[in-house]
Amino acid sequence: MNTKTKELTLIGLMAALTCIAGPLSLPLPFSPVPISLTNLAIYFSVYILGMKRGTISYLVYLLLGLVGLPVFSAFTSGPAKLFGPTGGYLIGFIFMALICGYCVDRWNGRFLASFLGMAAGTAVCYLFGTVWLAYQMTLGASASQSSFVQALPAAFAAGVLPFIIGDLAKMVITLLVGSQVRVRVTKAALN
Repeated sequence: MNTKTKELTLIGLMAALTCIAGPLSLPLPFSPVPISLTNLAIYFSVYILGMKRGTISYLVYLLLGLVGLPVFSAFTSGPAKLFGPTGGYLIGFIFMALICGYCVDRWNGRFLASFLGMAAGTAVCYLFGTVWLAYQMTLGASASQSSFVQALPAAFAAGVLPFIIGDLAKMVITLLVGSQVRVRVTKAALN
């Protein structure tokens, strides 16, 4: 198998992993943002494949969901999901993949550097998600700048605070399990 075929196969496998993990979600009664395994799949993708291929695998997943494959949380799909309350997170995942992948590539998968990169990437994703969620919260009201600013703390409380501990755990799981997979992929000359 030539290198390009191996690369495309790994990207496809990680996109498939994201398609399997993404719909598995747990709705929270106090938040429009569910607990999802999407970011866990992205962490694995970038940790195993690196920045470029890991980000491409997420983009494949995102495009599959946008064209109608039910791969988003709770087995949903379509552009409406992107313009809904969780759309900021779907876009933020792109930047999360880039940042996490850059740190993994730059520091060759070292535990602390990779963890800090994942945390930084997740913070950027939280930023996109919070801003978009706050905007969504102000759509029904008179959308003034002050109402948007007032909605930011509520969006942060609903879309970030309940997820921090779980996301940190997902990062650690990725680093512990992903390091073993990464070594095996490298030994098999697949990466």
